[in-house]
Amino acid sequence: MKKLVVGLGEILWDILPDGKKNLGGAPANFAFHASQFGLDSMAVSAIGNDSLAVETQNALNEKKLHCVMQRVDYPTGQVLVTLDKEGIPSYNIKENVAWDNIQFTPEIEEIARSCQAVCFGSLAQRSDVSRNTIKKFIETTPDNCMRIFDINLRQSFYTKDIIQQSMDMCNVLKINDEELVTIGRIFEYPGLDAEHKCWHLLEKYNLDTLILTCGVNGSYVFTKGKSSFLTTPMVDVVDTVGAGDSFTGSFCAARLKGMSVEDAHKLAVEVSAFVCTKNGAMPTLPSSFIDILTS
Repeated sequence: MKKLVVGLGEILWDILPDGKKNLGGAPANFAFHASQFGLDSMAVSAIGNDSLAVETQNALNEKKLHCVMQRVDYPTGQVLVTLDKEGIPSYNIKENVAWDNIQFTPEIEEIARSCQAVCFGSLAQRSDVSRNTIKKFIETTPDNCMRIFDINLRQSFYTKDIIQQSMDMCNVLKINDEELVTIGRIFEYPGLDAEHKCWHLLEKYNLDTLILTCGVNGSYVFTKGKSSFLTTPMVDVVDTVGAGDSFTGSFCAARLKGMSVEDAHKLAVEVSAFVCTKNGAMPTLPSSFIDILTS
């Protein structure tokens, strides 16, 4: 099997305020954006035996994204999305759905053994079944696998233990400024500013990389002894759904293809800004981005 880049966890339909449905879920978004740069990417999750499951498979096929979508006797995931006046989304995520029940099968085990990068979050670990599958998957990956924990705190679907265990399992942490405040509160890091919190997390969990995104206030990439900061480009925002996932997917692709941290950061910033100008989490990127890594 080829070396794979895997998005592991939730797959769901964003039901937007205007009634439109967009296929999403951070792991699938990540895998899609990594695939646009020519990597062998795959989304791994579970769907139901309902009409939305058929739509899910058709949408992934249309995006030409390879996937393993287990069929289980639970409804395909949905989330009701609302946008504030600045286009920032909030989510009402349905519980006890298909992606809460991802099984660790021999097929999933084989994928893990062939994995060169995997992105997982806290949301899909709200259930014991999917959490155990994610843990076994990470444990099965090769030693040199890029294990990205995109923390992705949603509603009340996380605990201190889940976050702690996930940071122990990863070597790349992706977090935004609001999540960093929450982590500082949970783990009692009083008095530390954002940068010092990041340096502390990088050292405490022996991370290779920590990515901090701060919306319109820019983004940071921390590595051992070094950091990169870039401002956020000014664009006409349509919505920000999937922007962070496109950042992670393009950064991962750039690093796997040998790009420096600084250049990978620059590409990720530009890609995520572009995604903000489009509806939905999986817009097709213009060739000007793709050519950077595939030419």
